[in-house]
Amino acid sequence: MLNMNFSERVVIDTQQQPWLPSPAQGVWRKPLEREAKESGHTSSIVKYDAGSQFATHPHPLGEEIFVLEGVFSDENGDYHAGSYLRHPPGSQHAPFSQEGCVILVKLNQFNPRDLDVVKINTQQTPWLQGIGGLQVMPLHEFEHEHTALVKWPKGETFQPHRHFGGEEILVLSGKFQDEQGEYPRHTWIRSPHMSGHFPFVEEETIILVKTGHLPISTIQP
Repeated sequence: MLNMNFSERVVIDTQQQPWLPSPAQGVWRKPLEREAKESGHTSSIVKYDAGSQFATHPHPLGEEIFVLEGVFSDENGDYHAGSYLRHPPGSQHAPFSQEGCVILVKLNQFNPRDLDVVKINTQQTPWLQGIGGLQVMPLHEFEHEHTALVKWPKGETFQPHRHFGGEEILVLSGKFQDEQGEYPRHTWIRSPHMSGHFPFVEEETIILVKTGHLPISTIQP
């Protein structure tokens, strides 16, 4: 197990992590949280070398992907940097990358009733006005779970707040900050149920945010 105590706050600067081999040649990963070696609840940054591929595999409780760099592909299409994908429980595919890519992958974390297929090119999706100077791009919601991109303009400060059901952030660009630290590009932050903070930025910053999806109490030691 890795980082499966959901009552603890976790911060990982993934740019400082080494790439570890996966079962597929030319596919590398940086684990963020993991229930078991090759199954169960898993979140990772994954890199496909140019020309690499992964064998056809199922997603018992879904797969969520955000393409960070390059072009990720499977038998259903090509997905450029900025693509957000959701493959529902019971789906399967055979992914590959002709030119190479880096992606965020979250496995086996769907509600079994969340069956929507989602494919969004965020580079071609308009931003909506959020609170203050923030801009928001909703990506998915199901019951109390919400996923979105949030763009922070230079110098923006948000009010102190708490996260019912927790909050998970991946910094896509710029540098995110709060009273607990500074988080550069590709830092992953997981904050537990009812945690709070006072976020702000000094430079334009874009974050991928998921809220309301973590357990209310610890489920694993």
